[in-house]
Amino acid sequence: MPNIIDVTYARTGESTKTNQYGMREMQEKAFASRNSKYLLIKAPPASGKSRALMFIALDKLTHQGIKKVIIAVPERSIGASFQKTNLKENGFFEDWNPEDKYNLCTAGSDASKVTLFSKFLDSDSKILICTHATLRYAYEEVEENKFNDCLLAIDEFHHVSADKDSSKLGNLLHSIMTKSNAHIVAMTGSYFRGDGVPVLAPEDEIKFDKVTYNYYDQLNGYNYLKSLGIGYHFYQGKYLSAINEILDTDKKTILHIPNVNSGESTKEKYEEVNAILDSIGEFEKQDSETGVLYIKRKTDGKIIKVADLVDDNPTNRDKIVSYLKNIKSVDDMDLIIALGMAKEGFDWPYCEHALTVGYRGSLTEIIQIIGRCTRDSENKTHAQFTNLIAQPDAEDNEVTIAVNNMLKAITCSLLMEQVLAPNFKFKTRVPDDTEKAEKGTIKIRGFKQPSTAKVQNIVDTDLNDLKAKILQDDNIAKAITGSVDPEVINKVLIPKVIQTTYPDLSDEEIEEVRQYVVVDSAIKTGDIETSGDKQFIRMANKFVNIDDLNIDLIDSINPFQKAFEILSKSLDKKTFKVIQSCIEETRISITEEEAIILWPKIKKFVKEVGREPNISSYDPLERRMAEALILLRKLKRERGAKV
Repeated sequence: MPNIIDVTYARTGESTKTNQYGMREMQEKAFASRNSKYLLIKAPPASGKSRALMFIALDKLTHQGIKKVIIAVPERSIGASFQKTNLKENGFFEDWNPEDKYNLCTAGSDASKVTLFSKFLDSDSKILICTHATLRYAYEEVEENKFNDCLLAIDEFHHVSADKDSSKLGNLLHSIMTKSNAHIVAMTGSYFRGDGVPVLAPEDEIKFDKVTYNYYDQLNGYNYLKSLGIGYHFYQGKYLSAINEILDTDKKTILHIPNVNSGESTKEKYEEVNAILDSIGEFEKQDSETGVLYIKRKTDGKIIKVADLVDDNPTNRDKIVSYLKNIKSVDDMDLIIALGMAKEGFDWPYCEHALTVGYRGSLTEIIQIIGRCTRDSENKTHAQFTNLIAQPDAEDNEVTIAVNNMLKAITCSLLMEQVLAPNFKFKTRVPDDTEKAEKGTIKIRGFKQPSTAKVQNIVDTDLNDLKAKILQDDNIAKAITGSVDPEVINKVLIPKVIQTTYPDLSDEEIEEVRQYVVVDSAIKTGDIETSGDKQFIRMANKFVNIDDLNIDLIDSINPFQKAFEILSKSLDKKTFKVIQSCIEETRISITEEEAIILWPKIKKFVKEVGREPNISSYDPLERRMAEALILLRKLKRERGAKV
């Protein structure tokens, strides 16, 4: 199956250059907001968020009256990102020098770590590093005012949730914000969560200043990585029978096998690892010092070095994790097999291919996994993410689950297409406007530009997060199969998500945000071609002169058309029909709003075809029009209106 996304980058080197203080582009941008009491940094993997925090924290300790810095990370291994670092040698005024005593991302009981946490608050020491769990346990033992004059930094911030019934970390954050004068720096590479629950309550989120450094700026500014592909491979039966089709041991690969509770799992994770190793070749040995497995490849006898992170044995796990932390050469490792590890915060720059079996719980998790292969490294010019997913089968009792997993995977690819591509700016094209738009700007007739600071802020800092929420909406997911009219997607479904996300927006502001989302989703750089002094954009399988773009034309385009085309071309008709039938069984109930939008299309259909739309048609849009006609006639009877 072809990639759904192929993005090419310019390799400008800008994102890896440093200024006179040793700061890279993203770090310099974050440091400019160092005086913010509450700061949210949204930046991709490998952009340097950990060091950005060091710069900010040292400034707060030296110049802003902050007396202590507490850093919380989701798991112990990520604590290594905040180890002692020489910053003076690159021009900064202070080194990052945490005491080993207060690095709590080590082995030991929770009780002992909570005791050390309390001692730290009463000591003269400046920096403590712990896990989210240790922070939660310690918080239960101390009063909020103990956090006065502290900087609390939370790494991988998407682990926080505004759901006060389920998120202790969310409750903790809210209490510290309301009951202490603590400063907060929150960092994440994927701010949106996979469960649709907001990370912060609106009343808390509005207090944060935001620094956004997008994925395109990061990847386009690399020195080596030139392109990224995201694709899907569908299998029938057991995934182990298909793994060899896409596992290329000539490429440095992280392979995530499915969660043991998922439908893709055989429920025997160790046997799955053994089967994968057997498919590669013959077991030679396991290094007793490092835990590395040596496998002699069947095809040519080459030794493949494998790290097994599925093995739960603490001794074996500690050996191989320690080895992976200290990799210095591209030849030190070939394949990492993992289940729950080697995702967020895991650094193996040489990784070329992230291969994941089964849909992995949320958009956030997928994006974190993709981030494992998007580090810049001289051994690669291309990075690839492949998701191996069970193909829906009409005879399978779990066909609905398989269809939902497929749709979630495709929506993830659509989101990644948005965040990995360059952003245009959009302006209204007024009548008789013949002036050429500046580079990176597209003018559109009828387009409503942001008229308030609230709308402008959403467009500038929240656009990808909003798109993630839209793509996670169940009704939107079903629209990917082409069973919902484009105007209904753009004018009914998308505005409903916007209204739910930003309930304080006026109708006019919602429309401005809606138009920006739809336009930004519809217009991609890869669809633009130049001919002479004119530019044309491919929309709905035809090329349109950019000078002729108008909002009505864009609203008539299905923003998920590309995904629909790839699905329909790559899957056989029987499978695609299974997908559509499954969706039809749980399809959205048609609303009056949707029926009114479809009414002109119904009249056009009757005029062109000579009959009314058929509720039993194989064409999902014709069925939808038939449903709309039924509702409109019902409303006519009820209201005595003429339709």
